[in-house]
Amino acid sequence: MAERLLETRALAKRFGGLNALSGVDFHIDKGEIVSIIGPNGAGKTTFFNCISGMFAPDTGDAIYKGQSIAGLSPDQITKLGIARTFQNVRLFPNMTVLENVMVGRHCRTHKSILPTIFRSPGFIAEEKAIEERAKEILSFFGKRLHGYRWQQPAYVLSYANRRRLEIARAMATDPEVLLLDEPTAGMNPRESMELTELIGQLRDEWGYTIIMIEHDMKVVRDVSDRVVVLDHGVKLTEGTYEEVSTNPQVIEAYLGKTELG
Repeated sequence: MAERLLETRALAKRFGGLNALSGVDFHIDKGEIVSIIGPNGAGKTTFFNCISGMFAPDTGDAIYKGQSIAGLSPDQITKLGIARTFQNVRLFPNMTVLENVMVGRHCRTHKSILPTIFRSPGFIAEEKAIEERAKEILSFFGKRLHGYRWQQPAYVLSYANRRRLEIARAMATDPEVLLLDEPTAGMNPRESMELTELIGQLRDEWGYTIIMIEHDMKVVRDVSDRVVVLDHGVKLTEGTYEEVSTNPQVIEAYLGKTELG
């Protein structure tokens, strides 16, 4: 029987008169890649915000490994094992590529303030371990983020490589679940194909369970075990890519209702 890692039950979030999420039920099992799709304004990023601690849901619950995480802070949820990227890349532009990943790793440090101030041998050893782990993670992305790039400031990277770096920083937190918010946005077809392969490797080689918001249907088709469709904060349907892509409700949500005759 599959191990259920994360689920939401009747998750709801309201902003004034707008129901951003209306009773969304969702689950993902260990080792799955599940894509969340829907037109603009469907509630996809709000869903991510509610399960990553950016927003507290108004009603309903989010449960990770049997524990309610609704209302926990982002740092608490990260320490439990859920990491995310953002629709708009959020890096430290003047820090180096290596430093950006090391920052993500610091949520797993154990040294208190005094060893840090006085740079004790234990602190130095821990920092060295953090650096080595960051280099290992960056090596996963090949020449895109390897070697001389470690010492480059993040702002000099191409847009596609900044997206890769944000994924690397999320990996540095040692998550079990990765939330990827439009990871191929702004990429050309070749870059999107490369990242599609990387997402599969993140699951197959690194063991991550992945929830992905994505507008590129080729990426969704090629990488997803299941697809969940949101529209105006409501879950329309879920299933395989083939089932979802031919669903009349989904077609209407994306293209609008057409009149025949």
